Amino acid sequence: MMYVDEYRDGEPAGRLVAAIKSAVTRPWTIMEICGGQTHAIVKFGIDELLPESLTLAHGPGCPVCVTAAEIIDEAVELAGDHRITLCSFGDMLRVPGTSVDLLSVKATGGDVRIVYSPLDAVALARKHPDREVVFFAVGFETTAPANAMAAYQARRLGLRNFSMLVSHVLVPPAIEAILSSSSNRVQGFLAAGHVCTVMGYTEYEPIARRHHVPIVVTGFEPVDILQGLYQCVRQLEEGRAEVDNQYARVVTREGNQAAQHIMRDVFEVVDRNWRGIGVIPNSGLGLNEDYAEFDAERRFALSPPRADAVPSQCIAGLVLQGVKRPHECPAFGHACTPEHPLGAPMVSSEGACAAYYLHRRRH
Repeated sequence: MMYVDEYRDGEPAGRLVAAIKSAVTRPWTIMEICGGQTHAIVKFGIDELLPESLTLAHGPGCPVCVTAAEIIDEAVELAGDHRITLCSFGDMLRVPGTSVDLLSVKATGGDVRIVYSPLDAVALARKHPDREVVFFAVGFETTAPANAMAAYQARRLGLRNFSMLVSHVLVPPAIEAILSSSSNRVQGFLAAGHVCTVMGYTEYEPIARRHHVPIVVTGFEPVDILQGLYQCVRQLEEGRAEVDNQYARVVTREGNQAAQHIMRDVFEVVDRNWRGIGVIPNSGLGLNEDYAEFDAERRFALSPPRADAVPSQCIAGLVLQGVKRPHECPAFGHACTPEHPLGAPMVSSEGACAAYYLHRRRH
């Protein structure tokens, strides 16, 4: 398959591994931001091919994993209301809130629907004008344009029974938070290619200069990741701190201008609470005043309970910040499994804990 098979070819992958080993002369720690990249690294054993002095840290780029328990609680409250149909992507249904998840609400009679696009929820609202339809809008910049389009279309159609529970998060402020932490050990980043497909990478340039860290926009196949690592290592070894674009077959510096326009039209930047990390200023998107009528929090006057502390055994926050690896958690694979997760990274298809459980379980 074009743009897949050639990026899983062992020959160029082997050459890149050799080039990385030749380039590395001292210890370095590089973080891949995206959970999709983490799964590829673990599935294909990329980290096990690298020199011991090169450490990969797994980042917070899993949208399901960083969605705060308080937001899940709001979704649960909405789903339990007999007037409301709650629409969500399937990967959100088993993410634990303070005490319960959406799948449990669905099992006890809540009207929870899995959709494949936010526009499916808009269509459902048109088909059932007697029902309140709420779309659970989560994710990074990648999903924000489609979610913005749902609100735009709902307003254009004059829908009064459609709203959105929004919990969007942004990558650049998360990188800033990691670099500003006293526990930070990351010296370079692989940025998420799909986010940069939408946003471009101009936002990363001042971060690279300010913190003197190289950032390489990278794809998701083994050759992509190895090439991104090589570009990052070269910069580190040469003392450079720039933004490189490994994923040039998809990403441009300016990104998708039309997608950015609809995002700016519908959303505004807000502070956001990241699960396991805490509040990061200006790190999220929420509906702006022009679209306030579609804000489910306002429409239903939600007042989420204060989230309880995560289970004492769970170190999801440290995993999301790249401080610990999943198998270093005392609950990993025992008290915490995909069937009985303590933390969101064990639930999501992009979660680091799920990746280790699936591809590198340690008994």
